[in-house]
Amino acid sequence: MKKIYLFLSAAALLLLLASCQKRVYIQGFTSIAEMDGRMLYLKVYADGDLKNIDSAQVVHGKFQFCGKVDSTVMANLFMEDISLMPIVVDKDNVLQMTLSDTERKIEGSVLNDSLIAFINRKAALDERLAEMPHRESQMVMDGMDHDEIVAMLNAEIDEISGQENELILRFIKDNMDNVMGPGVFMLVTSSFPYPVLTPEVEEILALAPPYFHANAYVRDYVKMAEENMEKMNEELTKP
Repeated sequence: MKKIYLFLSAAALLLLLASCQKRVYIQGFTSIAEMDGRMLYLKVYADGDLKNIDSAQVVHGKFQFCGKVDSTVMANLFMEDISLMPIVVDKDNVLQMTLSDTERKIEGSVLNDSLIAFINRKAALDERLAEMPHRESQMVMDGMDHDEIVAMLNAEIDEISGQENELILRFIKDNMDNVMGPGVFMLVTSSFPYPVLTPEVEEILALAPPYFHANAYVRDYVKMAEENMEKMNEELTKP
């Protein structure tokens, strides 16, 4: 009976792949109970906004995407309006996605291997920063001097933030000639209050090849950032 089940599962997969010809196919699983019944969306940046490639409902911990893409792109996985993770999608790859409380994994492409490794390193640094309030409370309970606590934790925060900035800059620089460079650039700059040309952004743009500058999000961001910088300069020079 088990052999028959496995054969039927393989046959169903082949049928789905045939229906997804020239499309991205992602087979997903989650052990997070709260996700059951929720809607997931796979989105890419287009025409100045995030557009759906496909959507899927989580049913008994399983979901699948079969959306059309013309080339390799960086997409973002959303649960309703909550961003969960970036993912590189390509019509030539069949991807396996696993989501749990402790792990977010994508298998099936070299680019996603690199992306997930970057995400995990960044998440580890974010976790260290998130622990700071708890560490401060523990130090206070241990009777340490408040000024000493502030000086010590601020030094650690500066060190970790520096490591995170270096990690992000290095990853973008190393991937300027593929979709991950512009994709991570979008993830980082979309968290800014508004588009602006920071020294880090200017450094990236100065080193970036034509492929990077041709990305739709990068073009839109640079245009808006330049307009914002011009407005700020005008305000500063007003009598």
